[in-house]
Amino acid sequence: MLGTLIPAGGGDPIPLRKPVLIVGRRPSCDIVLDFPNVSSRHCEMAFMNGYWRVKDLNSSNGVKVNGQRVDEKFIQPGDSVAFGKHRFEIEYTPDPNAAPIEEADPFAMSLLEKAGLRDDNARTRRPARDSGAKKPPKTDVPPKSPDEKDDDDRALEWMAE
Repeated sequence: MLGTLIPAGGGDPIPLRKPVLIVGRRPSCDIVLDFPNVSSRHCEMAFMNGYWRVKDLNSSNGVKVNGQRVDEKFIQPGDSVAFGKHRFEIEYTPDPNAAPIEEADPFAMSLLEKAGLRDDNARTRRPARDSGAKKPPKTDVPPKSPDEKDDDDRALEWMAE
């Protein structure tokens, strides 16, 4: 057994027996919570790198960890987890030799990079020029032909589609 969900209002504990569990109202879910404020497929719980992670599956009433609504979050032993209005405390023993995988920062990548139009990590940004500074001397860069497109041209075309 990988852990237990203890109902906050009393009731039988729910064993967490598999590394990936679907919580919801549907009878086909791994953990069935037959309540109107629980979505048919409410969330996924996954045991990853020795820790439980909860991920909302676009439920109507959301998932809360320690009172905060979350889309996806690693949960620690003793945390309160709520599916809709039904609150549980999770009990498990984390792997002492592991740590939760860092959650991705949604703002770490630019929109152009997400669209595949620019690799910001491979380019260096030009420093902002002081308005009183002189322009750098021109180098021997041939003029751009009308058939060549730079990242900005491709981005504008992509946005226009």
